[in-house]
Amino acid sequence: MNQKTIPDREQLSQSDCWDLSALYPDPEAWEADLKQLESDIPTIESFRGTLGQSASSLRRCLDFMMDFSERAEALGVYAQLSVSENIGDSARQERISRYIRTAVRAEEAASYQQPEILAIPPQDMEQFLSEKELEPYLIYLERILRYRPHTLSPEEERLLAMQEEANQTPSKTFSALNDVDLDFGSIETPEGTVQLSQTSYQSLMQRPERDIRKATYHQFMGEYEAHANTLAALYAGSVNLDLYRARARNFDSSLEASLFANNIPVQVYDTLVQTVRSGLPALHEYYNMRREILGLDELRLYDTRVPLIEQISSSYAYDEAVEIVVNALRPLGQNYLDIVREGLTGDWVDRYENKGKRSGAFSHGAYRAHPFILMNYREDDIRHVFTLAHEAGHAMHTYFSSSNNPFQHYDYTIFEAEVASTFNEQLVFEQLLKQENDPRLRAYLIGKQIDDIIATLFRQTMFAEFERESHRMAEEGTPLTLDSIRNLYRSLLESYFGPNVQLEETSDLESLRIPHFYRAFYVYQYSTGISAALYLSQKVLSGGEKERERYLSFLKTGGSKYPLEALQKAGVDMQTPEAVEAAVNRFGTLIQAFRKEYAHIQ
Repeated sequence: MNQKTIPDREQLSQSDCWDLSALYPDPEAWEADLKQLESDIPTIESFRGTLGQSASSLRRCLDFMMDFSERAEALGVYAQLSVSENIGDSARQERISRYIRTAVRAEEAASYQQPEILAIPPQDMEQFLSEKELEPYLIYLERILRYRPHTLSPEEERLLAMQEEANQTPSKTFSALNDVDLDFGSIETPEGTVQLSQTSYQSLMQRPERDIRKATYHQFMGEYEAHANTLAALYAGSVNLDLYRARARNFDSSLEASLFANNIPVQVYDTLVQTVRSGLPALHEYYNMRREILGLDELRLYDTRVPLIEQISSSYAYDEAVEIVVNALRPLGQNYLDIVREGLTGDWVDRYENKGKRSGAFSHGAYRAHPFILMNYREDDIRHVFTLAHEAGHAMHTYFSSSNNPFQHYDYTIFEAEVASTFNEQLVFEQLLKQENDPRLRAYLIGKQIDDIIATLFRQTMFAEFERESHRMAEEGTPLTLDSIRNLYRSLLESYFGPNVQLEETSDLESLRIPHFYRAFYVYQYSTGISAALYLSQKVLSGGEKERERYLSFLKTGGSKYPLEALQKAGVDMQTPEAVEAAVNRFGTLIQAFRKEYAHIQ
């Protein structure tokens, strides 16, 4: 289906749309279940004061809460997927708003439960955990009990909870300024005037005309310069809040506090940064190659994103894309192939764009239904084949996780999520490269891999290092001012881009425009994810049944183990530098492969 115009949803074939009846047969059934959930909220309160009486009392509460949560998840997923079909539909918007209000009420009603569990005397809890009654909840409870040293008195916890809305001020203010109030003006192109925005900036920086890229860069960063003091104060406030929360909960650092939930040692974070830094010469070599290919005396930051190989003219109908993906995934075995083929050709995927549909792509799971994948598939863009493989990786991870775990243990972390999706992309890349003889398309595919590794491994690690160092400065008593933030970020830009890229005076203002910095110590997971995926995909491709089964056992683990333990089942230890080193080495190999293919098309 090659859409020249965007149709209304009613014009799409039902076979091209996902089937939400796996969750609810119709909105009326959803309404009935929401009302039932609302009526069950008072029951949550009925367990207050009983959790420490006996293992049986605790089990009754947990059984009710898991059933309640599973129903709430289904309601939320249905509402979210429904509104994604047509964001402008007021009835769908109202549905999701009502769900959120109900979920907030339920969360408030259940807020006593974790503190009450933690208040159970350790010797009593030890006895509870030894009883068969609580066997299904051992992992769930042990994860709560880990927080005992970091949980305060009920009154102190109440005070911290009361601050949470105010604590969102730096993040909310940044979002309002960054997404609404900043006015970037417009850029003149041969096709006409383009309104400069967060979205158009990305596409304009890939224009072949250097003067357009230069004007775009300076105009875009100039708007941040005009608001630099405000933005610096907001970021400093966010860092200081992270520090306050960590100290209030008796953590040694903000980084330790952030990694605690997933049981990730600080060593993993530090090893990532150290290992990627050791691989920077390969990145510097790439930028020198880029300068040579573009024929420039000096490479500037606004020259680092323009494609070296223009978009390849291609056509892959959706069914052809599915076949490419399925064939590439053959190393994962027939059972995996049968499930993924049925899902991608059946009712898992909402395939094409329609008016009002959410942009981009995502995968979403619900415990009581199959996974769902939103696409806006275009057959004239080979990147959409990779996107389909990516989202299928997420979906299959969810499928195996929910099929092999109880509800309380099926939800995996972001640390693990990007492994399964990127793993699938790697297998598709290897498949296409193996079957393709056109040096131009081969160069394009290799160039895409290089760009992905730069964006996900090197760039996100630079962000991670900035977050670590800015928080360390605050913890050591160094004020985070506009100058200190810019100086820190410029030093990182100089290290990562190296001597072959000329920075602009405003380049370090990028430190003030990254939304993820307001969710501290999150981005490192993209770097660890691509490292693990590259490592495991090569092991599976070059291995046999043992390597395949180890990887599949990782997908089946879900949330029943901490991320590092789950990945160890797959065959990768992220506490050592091996996987990250392999990713850096892979990057160097790709540079040489690109040079070879590019020489053939000159």
